[in-house]
Amino acid sequence: MKEYDKELANLDNVEILGFTGEIESIPKTLEQIDNIRDTCCDVGIIQLMNADAIAGKKHLEQGTIHAINAFKRGENLAKDLGIEILIRTSAQRQISKAFDILGLKEGKMNIAVVLIDCPDYFVDELSKYFTRNDAVLEANESILMNLYDIPQKELKNMHITDILIDKTSRLIVDQ
Repeated sequence: MKEYDKELANLDNVEILGFTGEIESIPKTLEQIDNIRDTCCDVGIIQLMNADAIAGKKHLEQGTIHAINAFKRGENLAKDLGIEILIRTSAQRQISKAFDILGLKEGKMNIAVVLIDCPDYFVDELSKYFTRNDAVLEANESILMNLYDIPQKELKNMHITDILIDKTSRLIVDQ
């Protein structure tokens, strides 16, 4: 894979989608995704993650914005923009913790996909492996409270999406 040209990234070229599917093998699934990207170009980003750990499309958009901006500022924590999206969206500094929260798991799962600089037909290609369902991007408070250690009293003051966006923003402040 060629090194991603960070200058190509802008929010006009970002698409966020939801899918459901069965992951029989994570390496096989990642190979299939790489093949989709490689059929067109090896510049675009296709990042798959656990949609159950997403507090809505706005949360994922915010994580993606922070990741792109981190690359533009040279403050990225990962060498790969897709991994940086995982880190920023999960509000973690360590890649392993980000994968624990947002990484793919074997079995049936809800999948959030971030496409950057990808042609429209990639959605059709992804639909060969997964079933399109943007409803999986909706926040599930009980799952998110457990994953991110959010106390019930905090939800009385802020919506879960805003709490997680705040956590992603703190990564910038803490750098």
